[in-house]
Amino acid sequence: MERYIRAQIADSAATKQAILENQELINTIMNVAKACVEVYRHGKKTLLAGNGGSAADAQHIAAELVGRYGFDRPSIPSLALTTDTSNLTAIGNDYGYDKVFSRQLEGMAQEGDLFIGISTSGNSQNIINAFESAADRGVTTVALVGRDGGKMAAMADYAIIVPSNATPRIQESHILIGHILCDIIEKELFGGGVA
Repeated sequence: MERYIRAQIADSAATKQAILENQELINTIMNVAKACVEVYRHGKKTLLAGNGGSAADAQHIAAELVGRYGFDRPSIPSLALTTDTSNLTAIGNDYGYDKVFSRQLEGMAQEGDLFIGISTSGNSQNIINAFESAADRGVTTVALVGRDGGKMAAMADYAIIVPSNATPRIQESHILIGHILCDIIEKELFGGGVA
């Protein structure tokens, strides 16, 4: 069992090492961070969505921004579209599950906002539909995905593709990337910036 545990940790570390060594991916993360900062400097907000574990990641990232990440500062507007069970069940019942996020964006997204869609496969239909709604409203889109990026990578303004086919490794890397974004946003807006 100890060998198995060590192998799991080593596999997770190898995925993160692959991210660290991929300059193009690092550049994309940097560009997404800059885009987020600009969204906030223009008085706009971020919206996030995902399914299952990716829903939890969307909520986690939004909570870090609205609450705090590393230090006390004013709240930063961010909304996970996965948290309102009345919206999710009403939209799912009336329009179908594939519309649960796009319908919310139709009502809440404004031009200049930024939407982060999270999916390990990059092929979640409800996120694909959300990207279409976001594009119609002048909302910048970010695909936080894995594997080959799926359909979402081709649709998004920015695609952060974790170099792994394993769902657990992709999800672990997604929250690392989410934390990096929160850290940069917070420091750029309220902490004197990052080097």
